[in-house]
Amino acid sequence: MTTLPKFSFGVGDRFARQGPAQLRAFELLKKDGFEAAAVWNKSFREHGITGTKPESVREEADAAVRAAGWKGPYFVDADHINLGNVDGFIAASDFFTLDVADFVGKPDPDAPAFASRHAGPDGKPVEVALAGGLPPIRADRADIERAAGKFLAAVKEAGRIYRRIEKAKGVGNFICEVSMDETDQAQSPTELYFILAMVAEEGIPAQTIAPKFTGRFNKGVDYVGDVAGFSREFESDVAVAAAAAKAFNLPANLKLSVHSGSDKFAIYPAIRRACGKFGAGVHVKTAGTTWLEEVGALAAAGGDGLTAAKEIYAEAYTHCDELAKPYAAVIDIVPAKLPKPDEVAGWSGEEFAAALRHDPANPGYNPSLRQLIHIGYKAAAKMGPRYQALLERYAEPIGAAVTDNLYRRHMRLLFLEA
Repeated sequence: MTTLPKFSFGVGDRFARQGPAQLRAFELLKKDGFEAAAVWNKSFREHGITGTKPESVREEADAAVRAAGWKGPYFVDADHINLGNVDGFIAASDFFTLDVADFVGKPDPDAPAFASRHAGPDGKPVEVALAGGLPPIRADRADIERAAGKFLAAVKEAGRIYRRIEKAKGVGNFICEVSMDETDQAQSPTELYFILAMVAEEGIPAQTIAPKFTGRFNKGVDYVGDVAGFSREFESDVAVAAAAAKAFNLPANLKLSVHSGSDKFAIYPAIRRACGKFGAGVHVKTAGTTWLEEVGALAAAGGDGLTAAKEIYAEAYTHCDELAKPYAAVIDIVPAKLPKPDEVAGWSGEEFAAALRHDPANPGYNPSLRQLIHIGYKAAAKMGPRYQALLERYAEPIGAAVTDNLYRRHMRLLFLEA
């Protein structure tokens, strides 16, 4: 059976050039005595914008692994796929993120029957003990039916996608994640427990579950919300996942997946502590941060690299509303805080890099600009071979920036530092 290790870290690469640099971060982490599985991920939307195919992600990952002599586990994730686009990912992928957020809240006629199956005897509330000294979760029949009313249709859709993949790849030959993160409201620990009951009834051997947590998980910037509250919520969700895995015969390695995990430095310590407390694993996705390092390194290099960075910003600024629409749930760009392209045209490489680099202590840092560049990779895609040539010309500083960002700023804080 294809099994996801306890700790895994998702890396994305918009233009399929940073595989070796990304893998070097995993090698450095391993030298520190900590191993995490590398998971290359790229969504259908990203492939459409950059003109790549799922096969290119497999080729990039395999080539990086061969070149490095990497002996650790690695996977290729068909990220945020649905029933309409999954077929194109089946051959090249061994990890599938089933995105059913659009089905959350849709009514399902089987919700009352689900509630009846899971309600306590004689109308008594269900009580589920949680590890770690946490209070138990309790739910009466009405609570369970409300949860089913919100999530049963979504989980059934996940079942349909899973069975499509299973038919093609066979049982146990791939990793499955169920994703409900890009929704408006967070799922409570009680709701998560019954979502996992629904996942089990659908016969989905989910190894990861990506819930919506409270707070804002915006692309490429830090967590916005109550960090202490997140810590309590995350601990509860970890305990719920463990309890549900036992109760519903789900895979024993079932763990939480944190989407839009790029640069969530404020909550990395809370995630690390929870994993240590419960002996749990975690999967964290950092898809867009590599692309941002590319642009930042190009700007810092000056010359034609800086010119390209300014062109990317100007194009993204012009099409901000169009670019932002698909990412509305995971960005908070303040238009008034975006500098005009004419102003940016006069910046030095240091000024551009300071505005883009995630360093709140730097007075030049601009989170709105960073989020706009994050979603603005279509501007680089339009450059075609010219952008690819720049990535080749400045491969050394870009690669160094990518490795340092993943290893020092992300992995060490998430997995190692006390």
